[in-house]
Amino acid sequence: MVDAITLEEPQSPEEEHRFPCPQCGADLRFDADSGQMMCDHCGYTEVIEGHGGQGRIEAIRELDFRAALDAQLPEAEMEELRFASCPNCGAHVEFDGAVHATECPFCATPVVADTGTSRQIKPKGLLPFGLEEREAHKRMNDWLGRLWFAPNGLQEYARKGRRMTGIYVPYWTFDADTKSSYRGERGTVYYVSRTVTRNGKRVTERQQKIRWSPKSGRVARFFDDVLVLASTSLPRQYTAALEPWDLAALEPYRPEYLAGYRAEGYTVELEDGFTQARAHMDAVILRDVKFDIGGDRQRVHDIQTTVRDVTFKHILLPVWMAAYKYRGKTYRFVVNGRTGKVQGERPWSAWKIAFAVLLGLIVAGVFGYFAAQAQ
Repeated sequence: MVDAITLEEPQSPEEEHRFPCPQCGADLRFDADSGQMMCDHCGYTEVIEGHGGQGRIEAIRELDFRAALDAQLPEAEMEELRFASCPNCGAHVEFDGAVHATECPFCATPVVADTGTSRQIKPKGLLPFGLEEREAHKRMNDWLGRLWFAPNGLQEYARKGRRMTGIYVPYWTFDADTKSSYRGERGTVYYVSRTVTRNGKRVTERQQKIRWSPKSGRVARFFDDVLVLASTSLPRQYTAALEPWDLAALEPYRPEYLAGYRAEGYTVELEDGFTQARAHMDAVILRDVKFDIGGDRQRVHDIQTTVRDVTFKHILLPVWMAAYKYRGKTYRFVVNGRTGKVQGERPWSAWKIAFAVLLGLIVAGVFGYFAAQAQ
């Protein structure tokens, strides 16, 4: 299932991806442990064509950024999604054919299907899930168990609560060739001796000074796969904490990898995504300029950057997610579907904190009492 974005008139029929088992007719799902399609009903397995094969990275072709902005991408690069918007967090949830209601995977709010469709750029690649739900759940429980002052009720609810949801989260990657000219100053640190009077005595001390000289030049850098989150449904600090992603293991997009999982459509448009990518590029270019200026200190007055040959791709990265409503508040936890790295909203137990403060006061009082008695 996938989330979506801008409502437009449908231009092509919607696709519905089902993979019936050839032995029993039940639905196959992608099994993260084996990297194959699997039937939970009869145990049948099926290899995904090209999975893990050589040349897969070369098969994930970048698209021209300018052509996409001018709406000149080939029709084969576009798709139609049927979606509804979550009334609580704003996520755009995709529905398959016969499904009319579901629960938002981002905040656990019930969502009813809409009849709208959205035209989006197709994913070019994805990282398949490498962890099954049981392992992701264990990683989340271990993480919760290590938190000081976390509510026992939430920990217990998370252990016994509903299953986690495997979601493919959308990202943009950008490539660009940049050339920058700059003007600045190089600072060289030197020391001079001076004599001062301290406490009635004459002493000599060293004083640091900086000698500045003008510097200008050019730097060049090719950026490859600058990664930008294309979703607004998750706080950026959560997904950033799940990095790094092993993008060298990307597989060409095939709907088989989504079987048994959900996917979110991008809610950060391509142009906005590139604005974020440029901010990252500019920060790297600034470091390059300071390195090129050299010296002990650097001042940068101006950088003029030319960006050429910008290409991009839409990819999906695997995240296990749990959203628990506990005492009126929603807590969200995310697990990297490849490495098991965990991040989430930090729950606090007021009574545990109060008890710890009270215990600290008691201990301090006891020590104070015995210290006073010892005098």
